[in-house]
Amino acid sequence: MKNPQVPRVLLVEDDPTSRAFLTAAVEAMPAEVDGADTLAAAMALGNAQDYQLWLFDAHLPDGSGIDLLERLRRLHPATPALAHTATGESEVRNRLIASGFSDVLVKPLPAAAVRCAIRRLLSLPEHDAPASSSTASSQEEAPVWDDDIAARALNGNRVHIATLRGLFTQELPNARRSICAAAQLGNLEALRGELHKLRASCGFVGAARLAQAVQALQAQPDSSVLLQRFDQVALDTAEQIG
Repeated sequence: MKNPQVPRVLLVEDDPTSRAFLTAAVEAMPAEVDGADTLAAAMALGNAQDYQLWLFDAHLPDGSGIDLLERLRRLHPATPALAHTATGESEVRNRLIASGFSDVLVKPLPAAAVRCAIRRLLSLPEHDAPASSSTASSQEEAPVWDDDIAARALNGNRVHIATLRGLFTQELPNARRSICAAAQLGNLEALRGELHKLRASCGFVGAARLAQAVQALQAQPDSSVLLQRFDQVALDTAEQIG
């Protein structure tokens, strides 16, 4: 039974680890979360139900967060919307804001920051202190698993950390194969899309060394050396479950 005393949120995210993290973060407000992994699934939910807030991924397998927002706005013109993306460039943020999103959350980020953004948009009382995420220094090799990064992202909830890491390592082989295949085919658009999703998931679970390798390959996607580095780190990360 739905609780009318708490907000209901439509969360759209195609990456399983990111979706699990964001669901846990929002539900802890408390709030009720309906999740979708495609634009089509989100349209079905959004057309059938009123939500107090939309939380949309900027990049979806069958469209974009901007496309989804535009379509749902036709039936629900007043619903506040937040975008989330692993891309921190100001051009991307400006485009999302111009399309109608009230704010843009850059992944990875702590659960408290997600809740603060939602409470601010819904004019709800603050309970979490805003927190800033941190990443390992690119000048030194990071550990395979950084528990401090994961703990900051999930407010120290060790049960959630273990659950998300299990999901992450289960999905990692597929992500690795997709990234290597796109690179070998020279499909830089597909490569960037896969790296974009994986980078956010790394931050949520504290996969620090893999996050470094992903970031380096994002900067030079045509580098065979960095691709080999990524491939090896991905294998090491899957084998050394944190």
